[in-house]
Amino acid sequence: MNFTRWSARLPGIPGTQRRAAARTELATADRRADGSVPAARGEQLTDDTTPVPAVDELSAREVLDHVPALVALVHGGDHRIAYVNDAYTAAFGARPLGEPARDAHPELRELGLLPLLDQVLRSGRPRTLKSRKAPDGRSYTFTCTPVSEARGETRTSGPGVLVFATDVTDHAEAAERLRTSERRQRETAVTLQRSLLPQVLEQPDDLRIAATYQPGGTEAAVGGDWYDVITLGGGRTALVIGDVMGRGVRAAAVMGQLRTAVRAYARMDLPPHEVLQLLDGLAAEIDANQIATCVYAVHDPNEGRLVYSSAGHLPVLVRDENGTVLRADEPTGPPLGTGGWIHSSGSVPLGPGATAVLYTDGLVERRDEDLDEGITSLERALAGATGTPQVICDRLVRSAGVQADHDDDVAVLVLQHPARTGADSELFRNAALELLGGVEAAPRARAFASGVL
Repeated sequence: MNFTRWSARLPGIPGTQRRAAARTELATADRRADGSVPAARGEQLTDDTTPVPAVDELSAREVLDHVPALVALVHGGDHRIAYVNDAYTAAFGARPLGEPARDAHPELRELGLLPLLDQVLRSGRPRTLKSRKAPDGRSYTFTCTPVSEARGETRTSGPGVLVFATDVTDHAEAAERLRTSERRQRETAVTLQRSLLPQVLEQPDDLRIAATYQPGGTEAAVGGDWYDVITLGGGRTALVIGDVMGRGVRAAAVMGQLRTAVRAYARMDLPPHEVLQLLDGLAAEIDANQIATCVYAVHDPNEGRLVYSSAGHLPVLVRDENGTVLRADEPTGPPLGTGGWIHSSGSVPLGPGATAVLYTDGLVERRDEDLDEGITSLERALAGATGTPQVICDRLVRSAGVQADHDDDVAVLVLQHPARTGADSELFRNAALELLGGVEAAPRARAFASGVL
């Protein structure tokens, strides 16, 4: 490239053609009365009668020397320096012409730009390296464009690469401030989320329970996943898991309100579907735009069943003592906060030796996979998972491929109804008596209780 004779010409580009046509029309309209044509705009005299050169009269070197962007031209397989402009020299210092970039351009080596120059030469296509921090402390976006010929003062010719660097320090600093703010918000949401979850799970005598929660790894992936275990009267246990649709501190705050309300409603000894009815109304009052999914279940050891109600949540999975996994699909109502729906309860067997799993969508939902396929994969993992509830939790999370950089938060609640034998089986034997009548039933109740004890 000869900088003393080079000028930019872009034939065949519609925008250039339109501008050329406009200049022609303007020149025609400005013809003087005597038929003469006025001087071109670049050649007209200013107030101080100093002639201004036309753009076509400027050499490429004169233009590039004064642009604020950093410009360098290298040529050959070892990228020998053919030219650097004033802005490049001001940023990184003077560079000797004719020297290989590996030795004379340490900043390009430190930025990892030399392999990019090789790629440009091989492919003949431009490449861009976005927002890299240079040794001078500034951030630049580098664009490397191939040129067919490069002639420098070293009298060496060959294919070359034009390096064009734009200072994006302000944008990079603004982006970093935004990322820092998002990280702090995520840390706040995670802290709030963990503080609102039960620190220690209640452990009823007839069940073994474990749970795990893992926040998402992306900047804004912390949502409102939650779980809880509530011991009720008569040896029964309430289990709940839910997912507030949303992200950040707001979702965690709504989750905390719903969890508190569930514990209050559970003490009223209501069936699962009535608890969800109350939660539905509360969710609409908290935030009409915030909805949540939830499963509320009650285990009664006397009946050996898990009675549950679902508000748009994923189905409960139960593995019996033989290893067969049952998916409790029905009944399922709409999510909490939608209103106008009467929820109903269903039940699934949960006898001695059985294991049940409640979970949120982060465990089974993938962008490239159907949700039902994810649940099926979880069923297969549960069928082969044995051990304590905590071991099963960990195995299910690993089998789903959940890692630290997972794109959604995950909550899993596992409960086992252990099959007890020997002396332990006598400790958990239940007895019941139906009492009819009025005060005359009291002696029968006392006699029955004394006999059982």
